[in-house]
Amino acid sequence: MRRYVAARLLQSVVVLLGVSAIAFLLMYLTGDPVPLLLPPDATVERVAEFRHAMGFDRPVWVQYGLFLGRALRGDLGRSVWFNQPVLPIVLARVPKTAQVAVGALALGCLIAFPLGIAAAVRTRSWWAPALMAGAMVGYSTPTFWLGLLLILMFSVWLNWLPAAGSGSALHLVMPVLTLGTNVGALLVRLVWSGLLEVLGEDYVRTARSKGVAERLVLWRHALKNALLPVITIIGLELAGLLGGAVVTETVFAWPGMGRLTVESIYNRDYPMVQGLVLVMAVIFVVANLVVDVSYAALDPRVRYE
Repeated sequence: MRRYVAARLLQSVVVLLGVSAIAFLLMYLTGDPVPLLLPPDATVERVAEFRHAMGFDRPVWVQYGLFLGRALRGDLGRSVWFNQPVLPIVLARVPKTAQVAVGALALGCLIAFPLGIAAAVRTRSWWAPALMAGAMVGYSTPTFWLGLLLILMFSVWLNWLPAAGSGSALHLVMPVLTLGTNVGALLVRLVWSGLLEVLGEDYVRTARSKGVAERLVLWRHALKNALLPVITIIGLELAGLLGGAVVTETVFAWPGMGRLTVESIYNRDYPMVQGLVLVMAVIFVVANLVVDVSYAALDPRVRYE
């Protein structure tokens, strides 16, 4: 196990280096941000002074080397828009994004597990195919459209919930509902298909033939072995949500990492975008590692050599 984790950590370092290089080059190719950050009447001397102070007059490989060296020390640079260090600004947005991410994932699991288990057990019922069709529609629905529909319904027509912003638990309801519906629709199909496959295995039929109660067959034998693909998707979905639900946070003006990413791209805030991408990449890498290691705890047949 230790050797496997060490190898995965080494792979993660390579992935993060690649992500940082791609993010740096893509932002470099978007153009010069200096004209957007200085007044239109700024003198040539002022422009040259500002470009030199920010390091934009250096070759791209030198800029990347300096960025990488600072990142290894925990310094992601200084935002050209906020004129503050990048990392504290990003970390200040993480709790807001975490509230939406954890709430949406919890809601998705509350939707998926009961409905997915019921549909797998009652495969011949009339509502099981209808439930799966509804789950497909829910997962295919764009989050921005669902978010706008919720605003129209609960804010404009019913006046029950605030349309945007943050500050109270009511502001959190519609972003969580928007993302939770999407996550739940995906997970319910995975729970359903995984249970259907496991319930047809020989060891499940053997347990039933021995007279084991159906409830114990379902929870002790079937569900645990059907959780591997579900855990994989849960880990990836949580990483994606923590990385910043860009569209949802923009629709509801939620001050998280996703909205900060959009604003930084519009402002051509190179250091901020690079720092956000690097933080999101770290979240994805850690989530993948945790999911891989958890397989051995869920399934004794899994061995890491």
